[in-house]
Amino acid sequence: MDGFESASNKALAFLRRKLGFQLCMVTRTEGNDWAVIHRDDQGYGVAPGDVFNWGDSFCAAMVEGKGPNIAPNSNRVPAYGAAEIGRKIPIGAYIGVPLLLSDGRLFGTLCGIDPKPQPDSLADNQDLIELVGSMLSTILQMELKADEEERRAERYQAQAMKDALTGLYNRAGWDQLLVKEEARYQRYRQSSVVIVVDLDGLKDANDRFGHAAGDALIKRAATALLKASRAEDVVARLGGDEFGIIGINCDLEGGLALCERMKIALESEGVNASYGLAATNKTIRISQALTLADQAMYQQKRQKKSA
Repeated sequence: MDGFESASNKALAFLRRKLGFQLCMVTRTEGNDWAVIHRDDQGYGVAPGDVFNWGDSFCAAMVEGKGPNIAPNSNRVPAYGAAEIGRKIPIGAYIGVPLLLSDGRLFGTLCGIDPKPQPDSLADNQDLIELVGSMLSTILQMELKADEEERRAERYQAQAMKDALTGLYNRAGWDQLLVKEEARYQRYRQSSVVIVVDLDGLKDANDRFGHAAGDALIKRAATALLKASRAEDVVARLGGDEFGIIGINCDLEGGLALCERMKIALESEGVNASYGLAATNKTIRISQALTLADQAMYQQKRQKKSA
């Protein structure tokens, strides 16, 4: 069976030829971001990775039940006529169906637009479009399930790359798993966050009480971070007193909550730390989020020293 990318591209090419639309897309929606994952474009200039405002789209109105799956003349549908996207680009006709995850949550949409209104007979394709959407949803769900199995296998293989003191992934394990999660983000555009944690006072503990005390502090911190994280998250000791966390399938709001749990867990162990957090979005990949989180952590550390 084709994977989701291959099946999407074949479905888009088929629908564009069948319906004569200039643009057919598979999209991902998360928060108010509406990202193009795959497209067959013959005139609009849309590219994979382009991100639009979900609330401005016809698809948002369709998912909310305010507009039909097929609109031969979109101007006749009040919700589509009022959509902001229609003021930015010419849309005379529209098709769209939701793409769903296995738990029923919305992943994105299969949709198409054309600048010219189409004959009313376009609506005769309702069953066909729903069938193609259902097929893509099923393939997506199967691929995501297989992807979870692959992730578990990756974590198992990375067991050899563990930090001897804490039992967390070491820097090599972190780097390897970050590359894997970066590739997943590129495929599915599901948000992740990166948190960087740097312990405060490790040097002082080493100087005053010896390195055994410093090691005990690092181990308590590792235990607290692991306890506060979720099973799917990546928690690693990046070196010295610095830790990294990748919050998988986690948006900025969820990342802030995760960071707060970690702060509470560390403080309960008597550990003070500085934190930096960044989330992926339409312009920031996981590797870039790591850089931003690291910068934010050092900024917080400098602020503490100057206070």
